[in-house]
Amino acid sequence: MTIVIHHNPACGTSRNVLEMIRASGEEPVVIEYLKTGWTRPQLQALFAGAGLTPRTALRVSKSPAEELGLTDPSVDDETILAAMLEHPVLVNRPIVVTEKGIRLCRPSETVLEILPNAAIGTFRKEDGEVVVAGSASGDAS
Repeated sequence: MTIVIHHNPACGTSRNVLEMIRASGEEPVVIEYLKTGWTRPQLQALFAGAGLTPRTALRVSKSPAEELGLTDPSVDDETILAAMLEHPVLVNRPIVVTEKGIRLCRPSETVLEILPNAAIGTFRKEDGEVVVAGSASGDAS
């Protein structure tokens, strides 16, 4: 199965996840969702597969979520979903899809849970943090 990453190249976490996927020996399909946008069925499927709701997938920092009033607890998921369709940046990222599942990969090492080969060895994130994932069974350490 192909690995798909919904990616924002301006995001360090997203770049780290992309490089972790590549370190596992896979070349994913990269979807730059800020360029392509989202569809309602696409977001609903991703959220359902990852166990998310529009509210839990809402990107609050460095997005217009607060100015659009979406952080108010009284705002329902349908309103948030509609806003995400209009403003793709409102969806937290990166979201990765593999044969083992769908995850919102924050922190970036969350991707190791769903990689077919998570034994990527020692990986240094852009901020210098080191992640070690050396088990052949695919378990992250």
